Amino acid sequence: MSSHKRFLTTHVGSLPRREDLMHYMFAREDGIPLDPQAMEDKIVEEVAHVAASQIKAGVDIINDGEMSKPSYATYVKDRLNGFGGTGNSFLFQDIEDFPNTKSRVFADPGRKHRKTPACNGPVSMRDVEAPTRDAERLKLAIANNKPTGTFLSSASPGVTTFFFRNDYYPSHQDYVFAVAEALRHEYEAIVNAGMMLQIDCPDLAMGRHTQFAKLGLNEFLAAMELHIEAMNRALVNIPAEKVRMHLCWGNYPGPHHFDVPFADIVSRLWKAKPHAIQFEAANPRHAHEWAMFESVKLPEGKVLIPCVIECQSNYIEHPELVAQRIGRYAHLVGRDNVMAGVDCGFSIHVGSGGVDPDVVWAKMAVLAEGAALASKKFWP
Repeated sequence: MSSHKRFLTTHVGSLPRREDLMHYMFAREDGIPLDPQAMEDKIVEEVAHVAASQIKAGVDIINDGEMSKPSYATYVKDRLNGFGGTGNSFLFQDIEDFPNTKSRVFADPGRKHRKTPACNGPVSMRDVEAPTRDAERLKLAIANNKPTGTFLSSASPGVTTFFFRNDYYPSHQDYVFAVAEALRHEYEAIVNAGMMLQIDCPDLAMGRHTQFAKLGLNEFLAAMELHIEAMNRALVNIPAEKVRMHLCWGNYPGPHHFDVPFADIVSRLWKAKPHAIQFEAANPRHAHEWAMFESVKLPEGKVLIPCVIECQSNYIEHPELVAQRIGRYAHLVGRDNVMAGVDCGFSIHVGSGGVDPDVVWAKMAVLAEGAALASKKFWP
């Protein structure tokens, strides 16, 4: 990163889909027959749109906006065998005390069409060409206007086991390792296509108040280490510098007062193979945690991607605030170990997201502007 002599910018992955693509995606999730070529043409068109929009906003490391996916995690049911069971139910500990908030969260139109069938058979890869198609669409979109870098995202083994209940394997450990072996093929396909691989790992933080809400902290940390071990096993053939991970406490408009503190889990995160960790650092529940790095030392070879743009609010951050947020981390862990990002995806499920799509691109532009301001202070 130091060779760029500035702070690079990126984001988590999911970007708002335009209305035409949403209609296609909802129809596909609802089982309505579609013209495959028309669907493909629409996805190609939308990838071109979001790629150009990211580059215009000044984002350095861009992706395909996850245009081909119904959500950042549930897409795996379309690429893996073994998911043909009944639908799942979800506990979010923080919203149980606030029924009005809970009803609004689950009224999200994106959630209404989301399908999460349980695992009812052996998990294996079914469509290993899907991530290659994602990469080819993105390459086509940037053929005449190349960004600094590209990435494609993929669900972690752990978050897959959250969305898809286990009705087949004798233990959670057996299940998560089977998922890891299946997803290994997707991870390797993304890297072999020349893209940075991003693994989305909300299970390592959000899991504390959802999937593992009934566990004590030490029991959760043991489950977290199991999920990290499964992810590392899936990454066995991929160099650490070609992978980054996204840590998340859940991108939904809840109170989040049960979020596990970053300090309670950070030492375990260093055991994960990816060289860079992208984490929420702008929202009101976690913006203060930069101070943790006054005492927590960054291991050699690790990079932080603190997310300095909030993804649930239509407020457009001031570029000076963005620069200040970047600067706090750079002062503590070194300018060459920091990249700037966005708290989470702006539309983690098709049709979800409370931010006006036009505001999304304005926030992205401010991310780039704030990073440029911070760069002037650290690379005068």
